[in-house]
Amino acid sequence: MSDRQASVRHDAAQQRYELLVDGQPLGFAEYSEQGERMVFTHTEVDPSLSGQGLGSVLAKGALEDARRRGKRVVPQCEFIASYIERHEQWQDLVDPA
Repeated sequence: MSDRQASVRHDAAQQRYELLVDGQPLGFAEYSEQGERMVFTHTEVDPSLSGQGLGSVLAKGALEDARRRGKRVVPQCEFIASYIERHEQWQDLVDPA
């Protein structure tokens, strides 16, 4: 990752997590909350950030929050599904249904 400052902010009203880079929103992961489940439907990161690991920062932040909130995850979004597949520590969050 570069020397940029990156953080993840949860916007519950919009049902999405936002990737902030140097204070600017440059990515998001949308979800639909269904009781104890969070169905991740779409993730986008600004193309200018490609290859810097910032999409992973977004996925990790969203999954950390889901775990903290006691949610099960349904990764319909290809990016989130791929991230979970590559990072074993998140696989226990996936809703088997």
